[in-house]
Amino acid sequence: MTSENLIVFRQTDFPEEDENQSRVHIRVQQRNGRKCVTTVQGLADDLDLKKILKYVKKMFNTNGTVVKDEMGDVIQLQGDQRKNVYRFLTEFNIVPKTQITEHGF
Repeated sequence: MTSENLIVFRQTDFPEEDENQSRVHIRVQQRNGRKCVTTVQGLADDLDLKKILKYVKKMFNTNGTVVKDEMGDVIQLQGDQRKNVYRFLTEFNIVPKTQITEHGF
């Protein structure tokens, strides 16, 4: 194998992302009929998810729970709360805007 067949990548070939940054995913999942559930996954382990859930429930008049998952803890909220959760996480500086991914229909 000669060196001319090898492809060399420079540091500028890939977008800059910190290796230790994880993304927070906000998803909405359709249940039956018009009902849906909003899930928040990927929050840092050192955050108190129960306290965050308590304030989100109080601010946006919804119900929710923290579910243990093999990928980490997940916050589940009733209804389509994607915009509300996004605004809550960014206004209270829990997660920067660049680390949040909003999924859904």
